[in-house]
Amino acid sequence: MIDADNVSDKYIGPIFEEISNHGTATYKRIYGDWTKPQLSSWKTVLLNYSISPIQQYAYTTGKNSTDAALIIDAMDILYSNNVDGFCIVSSDSDFTKLAARLREAGMFVMGMGEKKTPAPFIAACEMFKYMEVLSANTANSEETSFEGKSEKPVALKEGMATTEELIESLKIIITKTSDEDGWAFLGEVGKRLNKRYPDFDTRNYGYAKLTPLISSLKAFEIQSRKTSNPNITHKYVKNK
Repeated sequence: MIDADNVSDKYIGPIFEEISNHGTATYKRIYGDWTKPQLSSWKTVLLNYSISPIQQYAYTTGKNSTDAALIIDAMDILYSNNVDGFCIVSSDSDFTKLAARLREAGMFVMGMGEKKTPAPFIAACEMFKYMEVLSANTANSEETSFEGKSEKPVALKEGMATTEELIESLKIIITKTSDEDGWAFLGEVGKRLNKRYPDFDTRNYGYAKLTPLISSLKAFEIQSRKTSNPNITHKYVKNK
């Protein structure tokens, strides 16, 4: 569900690429007053991505009726019991309560917005992705090295966890989830880190994967363990 008043059409490719990593978009809707000339650039994008435009006139100056239409539709879809989660694409804090309500109903909620997105909306989502990061990652995908390090890291937004904060959080998580020898399953560590920081994404720090990011912090040991499947190995991490 896209708020056209707060999202540029230039991000649409990275948005849908990221969504495909988490599931299938059953409903694809975008909300705005399509009589406004500033939204005309969306026309080709809507056709190419099969997105349904929802017309919402601005009945009163200074009131955002687009937000209300998106919220009403989201609740209708919630009660239809046809979906497992929602992706709300906007940099507007007005969707904070909607995200919180959907999560109360047991829905997975992923938010996407620019780095100007207010902290309350980010915190209300289970997962939040910055569109500048997604866009940069797509543009640099062919420049990623075998270590998974991006050539062009994106500057951290104020409020994002610093590398020092990441190290401290990782140490706590590893201590709580590790076995008697101090080793913790990296997949579980990543999940818990995302719960602490909804906007955590290795790409925010210039890395495509969690393993090379943790290796770069120089505060942890990483171990690969073979499984019964020769094509699959599990990663474990330990505090130094």
